[in-house]
Amino acid sequence: MNVPLAIVLAAGKGTRMQSDLPKVLCPVLGRPMVHFVLDALKTAGIERVLVVVGYRAGDVKRELAARGGLVFVEQTQQLGTGHAVDQCRPELAGHDGSVLIVTGDSPLTQPGSLVTLFEAYERERPACLLGTLEKEDPSGLGRIVRDAQGRFLGIVEQRDATPEQLQIREVNMSTYVFDSRELLAALGQITNNNRQGEYYLTDCPGILRDQGKSVMALPVLQPCEAMSINTLDELRAVEDTMRGMGYR
Repeated sequence: MNVPLAIVLAAGKGTRMQSDLPKVLCPVLGRPMVHFVLDALKTAGIERVLVVVGYRAGDVKRELAARGGLVFVEQTQQLGTGHAVDQCRPELAGHDGSVLIVTGDSPLTQPGSLVTLFEAYERERPACLLGTLEKEDPSGLGRIVRDAQGRFLGIVEQRDATPEQLQIREVNMSTYVFDSRELLAALGQITNNNRQGEYYLTDCPGILRDQGKSVMALPVLQPCEAMSINTLDELRAVEDTMRGMGYR
């Protein structure tokens, strides 16, 4: 299997967490949540990891320094997820292979899901492979739009979705495997022509598809991976689930 590189997005604030901490340092079961993500990457056999830091970058670096083997990339302005990944361009330029992208605030990331994604990537070698899942209540999440044959067409954010698209239950969970060269090419074409004035990584799969490149979406993520942490109530719900799964 191709030895991949992983990018962990860890630059954001924890504004809605009622904390001044960077979001990835907010504790889950007594540990900064980003550690669970890095543990999952290690268990999945991913040894080369770039961590994009931004808000209070020094605190995140100090927390993770003892782990070793991490390369920190600074996003001095938080201009969106696409911009965050683009800050890794110097490291990506020398990498010929696959690139996994995950968020640092997803402590229920499952190693088995990552392995399944990489196995699928190795079989099919698409320009981009999205890890998705079916969620009973997809509210607030980007929907995966497919054609009549089930092929990936794009990601539609909830605010932009038609009434029909809002009925779609397959959602984007910000878990991607890209061919490194295709990723860099797509990043160079995204714009910030949106309400937030940000550069979105979610635009990259659509750009590649529009160019005739192979883009696939596989609903292989587990139900627990649909749980997000944006509020203290959501954090408590994740902790309850993790305890039930045997996390310590």
